[in-house]
Amino acid sequence: MKRLLFIILSILGSCTFSFSGSRGTEIDSLLRMLDKTIEKRAIYTSEKEQKIEGIKRLLKREHSPEKRFQLNNTLIAEYQSFICDSALGYIDRNIQLANSLNNRELMDESKLRLAFVLSISGLFTQASEIFDSIEYGSLPHHLKVFYCWGYIRYNENLIKYTDHPKYETVHIQEIARCRDTLMRLLGEGTDTYLKEKSFKLKAEGAFEASAEIQTELFKKEQVDSHGYAMAAMGLSMIHKELGNQSLQEKYLLLAALTDVRLAVKENESLLTLAIYLYEQGDVNRAYNYIQAALDDANFYNSRFRNAVIARTQPKIEALYLTKIEQQRRNLRSYALAISVFLVVLVITLYFLYKQIKTVSRARRNLNTMNGQLISANQRLDEANLIRERYIGYYINQCAVYLDKLDEFRKTVNRKIKAGQLDELQKLSVSTATLEKDAQELYTDFDSTFLEVYPNFVEEFNALLREDERYVLKKDHLNTELRIFALIRLGITDVNQIATFLRYSIQTIYNYKSKVKGKAAVDIDHFEEKVKKIGIFPVR
Repeated sequence: MKRLLFIILSILGSCTFSFSGSRGTEIDSLLRMLDKTIEKRAIYTSEKEQKIEGIKRLLKREHSPEKRFQLNNTLIAEYQSFICDSALGYIDRNIQLANSLNNRELMDESKLRLAFVLSISGLFTQASEIFDSIEYGSLPHHLKVFYCWGYIRYNENLIKYTDHPKYETVHIQEIARCRDTLMRLLGEGTDTYLKEKSFKLKAEGAFEASAEIQTELFKKEQVDSHGYAMAAMGLSMIHKELGNQSLQEKYLLLAALTDVRLAVKENESLLTLAIYLYEQGDVNRAYNYIQAALDDANFYNSRFRNAVIARTQPKIEALYLTKIEQQRRNLRSYALAISVFLVVLVITLYFLYKQIKTVSRARRNLNTMNGQLISANQRLDEANLIRERYIGYYINQCAVYLDKLDEFRKTVNRKIKAGQLDELQKLSVSTATLEKDAQELYTDFDSTFLEVYPNFVEEFNALLREDERYVLKKDHLNTELRIFALIRLGITDVNQIATFLRYSIQTIYNYKSKVKGKAAVDIDHFEEKVKKIGIFPVR
């Protein structure tokens, strides 16, 4: 009986403790440290928010446009790895400041920051348009460096996003070309030059030489700094190529620890570590880490990182569930095998109870994660549909207006040749054509909008008192509904709305106040409820 009890307890031990400690002492210590650090993520996030609030208080007291620009840059640096939308907001402020100061250098700097944040958040088309709009040759030296550095990051992220060998070659060539330009701009012997040189050597397959440079640079970095995390991540990738698994894992853990402590929400290290542990068989940690990476990506609002996670998370989830299910089956077998021994039965039932609780908790975690992924996919689907419909719509409108301009040119030319100057004057004075074109524009806008949100009018009416609801022709909106249709599309700037509808800003405010006066819901949250009209259903 003692021998049987020993065998059963040994099997239970192997089932309960996943991925036994086959690693070195240092790696095990770092893993335990990372587990505890991830549990305290809320604390690090709060510290980051307090730091940002301190900078915002300084900004409120500052009136100099130049100093406000620099404080905005400080906030952008804090937000660009923390909350994407906030970083974009402060970049927009700096673009406005640069425009008011008529400072071309500050404008180009802000555009480059915008391109960088767009590329790390997954808006690659928009980032590419900004790079194309900047005249590289007219940039000062330090902004040329910034341009090249940002363009390299843009192409690196595109490679990870597309994850397709067919398109990878083009981006690798662009990275090599731009890195050569960047190294010519940088002074030889500087840390930045050496860092790019190490990346160049790695791309060329000279891994030993690259590792040597990166190791020296890593020693210079301050612990718990963003540079330290980036250097550790770079070393991990080099040692992966060298086949040095222990150092690859060590530096990857150091990078992940630093990113979590710094509340870096747009981070690659935690996701890379989850994939690595999954490949090594540490399914529990891989699952916990990829869930944390997904939480961070949603916090940051990263389309790019969500897409990368979506390629790996189902595999880890499936293996995680299989492992738990296997544990459940094993425990049931053990319970039957030792049912004749009262003491062993009690022990087995205890472990069975613990595993059932684990499964329930795991299922709740999975439901939460799936809900987050579904929500992210809903937003992406809606954004893609709006983009596709309106890009097509406005391309068509551009073509129509080009035809009209050409027809107008021909008419003017004919009348000039015929000497019909009075007719030309009447033609230029008349606003009938302009009014007709404006009405056609609004009609096309209504039709396109109602294709995307076919129940907009009904859902909008539901927010109003019953006696104040709108009854309109099919596929037509009135002025009040057009204003809130623009708000539903994310256009909240009153100046833009007024320009589009050809009204004064005060008139727009009056219309909005008039409609809110008809609301059957809380006026303070009326626009927020409008923004939720027509949210895509769960698939």
